[in-house]
Formats: sequence, C-alpha cells, structure tokens
Amino acid sequence: MINLVQTLESCWYLSPPWGKEIPPLEVSLLEEVYVTTTKSFGYCCGVEWSAKGWSYEIVSGNDNLTVLGREIIGTRNLQLVTKEKPVFELGELVEFRFHGDGPPARIVQGIQLICDSWFYCIEWMSPGISENGDELFTFRDAIALGGTSPIARVTDYDLERVRL
Repeated sequence: MINLVQTLESCWYLSPPWGKEIPPLEVSLLEEVYVTTTKSFGYCCGVEWSAKGWSYEIVSGNDNLTVLGREIIGTRNLQLVTKEKPVFELGELVEFRFHGDGPPARIVQGIQLICDSWFYCIEWMSPGISENGDELFTFRDAIALGGTSPIARVTDYDLERVRL
C-alpha cells in the first residue's frame, strides 16, 4: 500500500518554491553592491528565497542588511573575504542527513556566509496544511504572512549531494 502522506512530503520537498525555472540573481555571492535604500556600499554574503523573490544579505560596515534585488546595484567586483567556495548551489537537490521520519531529499533555497563558513537554507519541516474557513494554506503561505519558517540553515556536513 502506498503511504500518501510520505508521497506528498517527497513531492513537496522536490518542488522548488519558485516554480519550474530558478529566477536569476541580481548579484553574485561576495559581489560588492550599492544599497540604494541606505546609500551605502557593502557586499553580498547571502541569498535566500522568500515570498517576494530573492532576498539578499548584505554586509555594510558593521551592519547586516536584508534587502530585495530592487534595492541593490551590483558593481561586478568580487570581495575575496573567504577562499572557500560554497559546496552546493542554489536549487541543487541534496539529501538532508537529519531528516527524521520524513524523506531525505531537499532543495537548496539559500546560501549564506556566516563567520567564514557557508550555510545552506533547506526546508526542514514537513508540509502542513491547515484549514482556515474555506481556504487551505501551507507553511510557505504562513511565512508570507509572518508565521513560523520551515527553513533551516545547515552546513555542508548536514547535506549530501544527490547522484542521479
């Protein structure tokens, strides 16, 4: 007999939130950028998918800023703040070692450089569907409304490359 809940979970984790095609990034990781809202320069140390599209983490002086692509202008100059490159890419299919009872397959939905180490954003929480009147909504919908995030930041140790 087929376990429909496990099948739903597997399909969920293999369905990227951005749809069929991964949207292009406005700037590259470690690229120097100009932040139009603060009128300051910094560099991109992370990118993560959000309900509004790609969200960029910018280090500017002593501040970390989270901005959308329309708020930054890339300079095409890369900052060599680390020698290591990320092990995984955005949109890459990986296996999460600590998946619990759920399926191990996940999609990398973000990459961030924190204290000279790369972290990868994946969904760790199984999909939840709650009834709200006549509508159904999921955890992804809840995030858009300011609810709990099912996204976890994990290291490359926590993930394995899927070999197809």
